[in-house]
Amino acid sequence: MSSRHHLILGGQRSGKSRHAERLAMRWLAQSPLHGVTVVATATASDAEMQERIARHRADRPSGFEPVEAPVELGRALREAASAHRLLIVDCLTLWLANVLMPALPAHGEGGGASAPDWPALKADLLSALRAASGPVLLVSNEIGLGVIPMGAGVRHFVDELGRLNQDVAQACGHITLMAAGQAFTREVEVWA
Repeated sequence: MSSRHHLILGGQRSGKSRHAERLAMRWLAQSPLHGVTVVATATASDAEMQERIARHRADRPSGFEPVEAPVELGRALREAASAHRLLIVDCLTLWLANVLMPALPAHGEGGGASAPDWPALKADLLSALRAASGPVLLVSNEIGLGVIPMGAGVRHFVDELGRLNQDVAQACGHITLMAAGQAFTREVEVWA
């Protein structure tokens, strides 16, 4: 577990990304040597998603360096991490969708592509997170609070996201649940 890392969870439009950006601005204010990289996992799969990505980019504070990592998130963390650089991963939910649903042309691999090795990619992310020398803020959705989905594929996605969020939390010092733009933060309880 690293006290430097922080998992930020919440529903859609709960203020997760904005909260991560506020924390990053505090990091920048601590030293002129500090920098911020946003590791974006979204892909522009349709016009609505293109608009969302454009809005996130436009709303992002200036000086945040972007890196795109729709599938190889662990590698992107290893390449961008440094002691004086805060990384914002936005977001784990879209990353998981890119990995578990590769037949969609979401991440440029086109229809019919074989599925990436999810267990290996997840292990690689967790390894890179534990090895990161600077702080990492990870944004993810908390989607398992509602009605149980009808389809097996959607239930599998919800289950895997829940497991991913739990495992990522164990590599973090703090976790925040966002609701209506408000942050509810606590230290992570480490599993024995």
